[in-house]
Amino acid sequence: QVQLVESGGGLVQTGGSLRLSCAASGSIFSLNAMDWYRQAPGKQRELVAAARSGGSTNYGDSVKGRFTVSMDNAKNTGYLQMNSLKPEDTAVYFCNARGKYYSGIPYAKGDFNSWGQGTQVTVSS
Repeated sequence: QVQLVESGGGLVQTGGSLRLSCAASGSIFSLNAMDWYRQAPGKQRELVAAARSGGSTNYGDSVKGRFTVSMDNAKNTGYLQMNSLKPEDTAVYFCNARGKYYSGIPYAKGDFNSWGQGTQVTVSS
């Protein structure tokens, strides 16, 4: 189906920036949505930011004004630009992408809902 590969995580000091990427590959017909989640140790996974192919975006309250989510449909890639990072942003970040793929049957397309492998973001104080 469709595979997602994340990159861009790492260790950064408080106030620093990181840019996460999530590249989708496979028989993609359309990439319609890309969401970013994070999960810190001992906590539930939370939605950080959401982007839609039409251009709309939404953010969790804790990251509004600091994070920017975007999609490049031509490259089938999503991005999460993270600025003014805080120690509480430390977590494993996951991307989730949804859209349609070529099913292999003429004129037929299927829906995909894929997750990235996760990338660690650590913000030191």
